[in-house]
Amino acid sequence: MTTKVVNNQVVEMTEAENNAFENYRTSKHFNIKIKNLRQERNSLLKETDFYANSDVTMSEAMRTYRQDLRDITNGLTTVEQIEAVVFPIKP
Repeated sequence: MTTKVVNNQVVEMTEAENNAFENYRTSKHFNIKIKNLRQERNSLLKETDFYANSDVTMSEAMRTYRQDLRDITNGLTTVEQIEAVVFPIKP
């Protein structure tokens, strides 16, 4: 169990308090991880944005790569899933 300080005394948290704390800690960690993943994904997309210009012909491989990058965060609900993400290889 986790402890807290109440009236200058260290006491154990109740099970409900401990669960709430763990949920908060886990969700905060998840939010940081997903934010970092999105930043990396956005950077990779930005590197290939010029292919989307109207005067450039984008290959099907590049179109698929960019779509795979955009879809990379779909369905991620845990930190473990985020950490297991493998970015597609740029064609």
